[in-house]
Amino acid sequence: MYDGDNDAMTGPRVLVVEDDHSVRDVLARGLRRAEFEVLTATDGASALRAAEQPFDAVVLDIGLPDSDGRDVCHALRARGVSAPVIFLTAKANVTDRLSGFSAGGDDYMVKPFHIAELVARLHVALRRSGTDLAIEDGDLRLDPVTHSLHGPSATMPLTPTEFRLLACLLGAPGALIRRQALERAGWPEGAIVSDNVIDKYISRLRKKLVDAGASQSISTARGLGYKIS
Repeated sequence: MYDGDNDAMTGPRVLVVEDDHSVRDVLARGLRRAEFEVLTATDGASALRAAEQPFDAVVLDIGLPDSDGRDVCHALRARGVSAPVIFLTAKANVTDRLSGFSAGGDDYMVKPFHIAELVARLHVALRRSGTDLAIEDGDLRLDPVTHSLHGPSATMPLTPTEFRLLACLLGAPGALIRRQALERAGWPEGAIVSDNVIDKYISRLRKKLVDAGASQSISTARGLGYKIS
């Protein structure tokens, strides 16, 4: 089934292909809160029908009831669809990840995951494809074009890693983002990132938030992760 309804959002349009009703609804609500326009499909056939409309990215479950998501991705590419595709799967082995990339996928997320990490990865994929939107929270604005943080007092430049980490945190303000999610959002697949490195980046982001005049701050849940509020 394909659901073409949306809330008349003006952000990038994302097609979510997921057969599990509860997971699909959680993804759609979370992405709409992050200012994406969302279309949903429940299987491969409806995903291909949805491809008749323009969209900017695809979130595609591999385990669909009527087909393998990798075959759907291959079919989309054969139709000339160039939008980035992020695969969702319950499997974490290297062979599955490589087969997803071979089918034309751009990224790979293993369930369960935090919606903030998906938002951050979508921003990265959209930025690479030339389509992205700013992330806003209160008096803060995170600009993906200039990689900068705009606050009430100043505009602060960010490194690419700082940008990805802050985008992950701002994608779910008030929610605890675990260290593993920050590591996946901030660094390439397979990178070895120590807790000390993450702590140093968080320290730098805290200073830049203060210098920008932000009312938000990053707090630590010892041994777990961080949240911005």
